[in-house]
Amino acid sequence: MARARALPLLLATTMLACAGDERTDENLPAELPDEVATRTHVRGCGTPAPTAEEIAEAERLDLLRAAALPPGSVTIPVWFHVIRSSTTTGNVSNTRIAQQIAVLNEAFAGLTGGKGTDTPFRFELAGTTRTTNATWYNNCNSSGNELQMKSALRRGGAETLNLYSCNPGSGLLGWATFPSWYPDDPDSDGVVVLDQSLPGGNAAPYDLGDTATHEVGHWLGLYHTFQGGCSKPGDSIPDTPAEANAAFGCPAPSTDTCTGFRGRDPIRNFMDYVDDSCMWEFTAGQSVRMDKQWTRWR
Repeated sequence: MARARALPLLLATTMLACAGDERTDENLPAELPDEVATRTHVRGCGTPAPTAEEIAEAERLDLLRAAALPPGSVTIPVWFHVIRSSTTTGNVSNTRIAQQIAVLNEAFAGLTGGKGTDTPFRFELAGTTRTTNATWYNNCNSSGNELQMKSALRRGGAETLNLYSCNPGSGLLGWATFPSWYPDDPDSDGVVVLDQSLPGGNAAPYDLGDTATHEVGHWLGLYHTFQGGCSKPGDSIPDTPAEANAAFGCPAPSTDTCTGFRGRDPIRNFMDYVDDSCMWEFTAGQSVRMDKQWTRWR
């Protein structure tokens, strides 16, 4: 099955399909210089937009369950899989891994900027693996390589977050699987991020660790804030106002791209595409959705 559709990291208007891959890359130039692909990133996410049918089914199941998990009541074990091309290239240090776990905990506890919602979720490093494989490291966005990598390394069950660091092609920052996919494809479950997006990396302005925050949000069942644009149901979260398109950089708080809807764009939300330093919140509604998705699927 087509596991993912890559979203753009560089703004252009061309559409192309990657030969030999099930993924479709939208809005990427026909040729992408290596330096651009690995050094210059515009916030993007390879997690696919859900279909209308998937959204409807998720909403139907959510309505059957009330949110009941108190803040900080769920500790998610994290297996961190370092994919490297050599003992130096891609070899993320234990210090940076610990910093990434701290960033996740701050974000999901509502402590980033002191402005978010305290969700039920906390994260604890269960273990680290280090694999030297240049093919996986430089081409982890290939569905074939990704499946090999995950099948060989994945640990735990649905409740365990498997987080892989590598150097995806096409300039991707990361992607994730949704909770409802787990029963049909447990081997693919997890989050993949660009190694240089971890704290201390060189993917500025995406080097503070919030690529992982964004992707873990997907892993817990959240859609992009701009899902569906100005059309209902959008991202299916009542307290994230509608947003016509992804926001980049650090827009003004007054930005409002869906003028017929309540509220200004949620441009400080972790599920938008703004710079790491400008995203700092999950809403109460997003916390409820993650709670319900966790109870249902994980």
